[in-house]
Amino acid sequence: MNSFANIVEEIKNIISADYSPRKVFDKDVAEVLGISQMNFATMKKRDKIPFNELLDFCAKKAISINWMLYGQSPESLVEATNKFYMIKYFGDVNASAGGGTDEQYEEIEEIEIPEHFVFMLGGERELKNIEAINVSGDSMEPTFSYNDIVFINRSKTDINRGGIFTIRTQSGLFIKRIQKRVDGKIDVLSDNSVYPTLTLDPQEIEVIGRVISRFGDVA
Repeated sequence: MNSFANIVEEIKNIISADYSPRKVFDKDVAEVLGISQMNFATMKKRDKIPFNELLDFCAKKAISINWMLYGQSPESLVEATNKFYMIKYFGDVNASAGGGTDEQYEEIEEIEIPEHFVFMLGGERELKNIEAINVSGDSMEPTFSYNDIVFINRSKTDINRGGIFTIRTQSGLFIKRIQKRVDGKIDVLSDNSVYPTLTLDPQEIEVIGRVISRFGDVA
């Protein structure tokens, strides 16, 4: 990967026409990236690349982030971009973001995802743990909506640090935000404020897996 100092020089070349005839300085790069000069200087000294700001810059300039970070031309990425992977999809399973459901699946389908999305699911090694199911209800809006397809990593069942999980309770299968309380009980929260928080004992919950993305993010 290119160093931040090298990336800064590339950005100077890209924006030089905007500052002609004068020379482009680091403060100008900091400005176009939306970073304070003090933070910029610290990042450059520590070789800490501001990925979010760099992604926004590349998007505005229609520049390949791979070229900026690795010097890879878009042509070299065509073959990789055209690769696809298959994820198990239980099309007749609905995890409720509302009233609760627990339909048993009979058929396993597959969803095709492009290679560039694999890293968002944890990389190739994690694909064997990934499954996709449907969302039913509106209790997790605006995060997830009715009929969304979500990806679940079944190997990630540790709820100590919280997050959004697919869980099973006596009321059915749910997608909810989970928080572990200091007293050991579990708060089951909805992102839609209309729905109340439920507090359950750990033995009342079976954690199926962490929800890591939704199908709409693939594009």
